[in-house]
Order: sequence, then structure tokens, then C-alpha cells
Amino acid sequence: MAEDSSAAGFSFCCTVSFLHCFFLYGAATGSGAGMPGPIPRSPYWLPNESPMTDAPSPDATQPAEAAQPTEAAQPTEAAQAVHTRPRRAKLFVLFAAFAVFAYVFDQLTKLWVTTTMTEGERIPVFPPLLHWFYIRNSGAAFSIGENVTWVFTIIMAAVSVAILMQLRKLGSLWWALALGLLLGGALGNLTDRLFREPSFAMGHVVDFIQLPNFAIFNIADSAVVSAVVIICLLTLRGISLDGSRHTKDAVAKDV
Repeated sequence: MAEDSSAAGFSFCCTVSFLHCFFLYGAATGSGAGMPGPIPRSPYWLPNESPMTDAPSPDATQPAEAAQPTEAAQPTEAAQAVHTRPRRAKLFVLFAAFAVFAYVFDQLTKLWVTTTMTEGERIPVFPPLLHWFYIRNSGAAFSIGENVTWVFTIIMAAVSVAILMQLRKLGSLWWALALGLLLGGALGNLTDRLFREPSFAMGHVVDFIQLPNFAIFNIADSAVVSAVVIICLLTLRGISLDGSRHTKDAVAKDV
């Protein structure tokens, strides 16, 4: 596995609804603020003719514009921000919870391995499917890049910073889950790189989960891979980081 790839809103709506109904009612009855008053009666010599006035007849069809919502009824960016702030705050909390869970779980399992097993020891769990096999990995998956450990340290640090910079756009629960797992996994292995032997920023990652015909990995690797799978599925479904969904037709129009 590649372990290193690793409200006020309600009052606003009530006010807007009231203004909306008030102006629409005024437009329909001619008694609203700023609307024309009653139509004067025709002179006796013109009993059947309408007066020469700019005021519209009560029987006249109202123009299409009158049916449109007034400017006061249009949602504003400020109102939308008021509605989205509580949800975004909840998503931040969930993101942090997922990240902390992945990180703490990873570090606790590594602590257990390093204190109860010796390097190279292999313990059957569900043989032949699952074994605990304690090794220290200085490179990436399949021991690739064993002599450039510092490169992976920089990469994981950059990934962690990049994730944090994207949080201001967060608007989806699934993206909160994916980014939380990704950050937790990246920080889990980054901790090993920074503080484990043989030296600072050159530490070897503790791996211990062994499956048949597969690379040995750890909980941080599992979190990172799970996050990547979720991100791929969200991308395929057209769900962006802010929670909006882009259909194929919309993409075609943009192109």
C-alpha cells in the first residue's frame, strides 16, 4: 500500500416572505405603497369609455414583471451565508473527528506493536488470511525509495497543509469523511517519519498488517486508501468539495 499517498436566518426569511406578500398583494389590488389609486369614473358623456389616464384598468392583464418576485424577495449572498455557516461548522467538527480518530487509532496500534512485538516477529491472527508482521519501512510501498525517506516526509507534510487549505470550501459530509481520513492517515505516517528511529525526519514507518500476496501496511495506510477511494467515487458522481453536483449536461455546456 502507498502509506505516503497519504440561524437570524429564520427572521430574515419571515421578513422577506412578508415583503413578498405585501408587494404582490399591492400589485394585485392597486392599494400597495407606491401603487396607483382608484380609477376615476368616466364623464357622463362617455359612459362606455375608459378614462384617458395612464393608470391601468382593473380588468387589464398585469404585465409579466408584476408576477416576478420583488427585489426584497431575492435571496442575498449574506442570507445564504447565514444559512450555510452552521452546516459548515458541523462539517468542520466531523472532519476533525474523522482525522483525530484515524490518527489516534494508528498511533495506538503502532504503540502496541512496538511494545509487545519484536521487529520481524510474525503472529497469526486469522491464518492464512491475516497475520501481524512487525517491520519498519523506510520507503514507500513495496520498499520503493528506501534511500529517500526525507522526500516522503516533505510530501506528507505538503499533503497535510493542502488539505487544511481546502477546508474553507467544505460543504459535503462525504468530503469531510474523505479529507478527515486522508489527513489523519498522512499525519500518522508523518509522525513516524519525524520522530522514529533512526533520526529526525528520516524515521521508518511501522507496518504490521499482512495479507496474502500483499504489501505489509498499517492503519494510516488503510485510512489514506479509504479516503482515495471515497474521493474517486465522489469525483465520478460529480460531487464537488462544496457539496454541489455537476451533471454531464452542465459540464458539456461549460465546455
